[in-house]
Amino acid sequence: MKAALLGRSRGGQTSKIHVAADRLCRPLALILTARQAADSPQFIPVLTKIRVRGPVGRPRTRPGAAAGDKAYSSRGNRAYLRRRRIKAVIP
Repeated sequence: MKAALLGRSRGGQTSKIHVAADRLCRPLALILTARQAADSPQFIPVLTKIRVRGPVGRPRTRPGAAAGDKAYSSRGNRAYLRRRRIKAVIP
């Protein structure tokens, strides 16, 4: 694992996985960061990595809704979702 993706904690070196998944919990995109990295800045990069292939044509890149916890709640993330017409399900 790259050193940039490892963060220090009491338990040693750790990393964090940010995942975009579908309704059946199948991963669509993911990003690895160091443990101390904030969650909110990773929200948009994870969503931009989504590519879902259909039977014909370009892959789908815009989900109908995005759910997350309070760590992903920020004005920038909500503005991004509004611009892309994605429903926000974030407390």
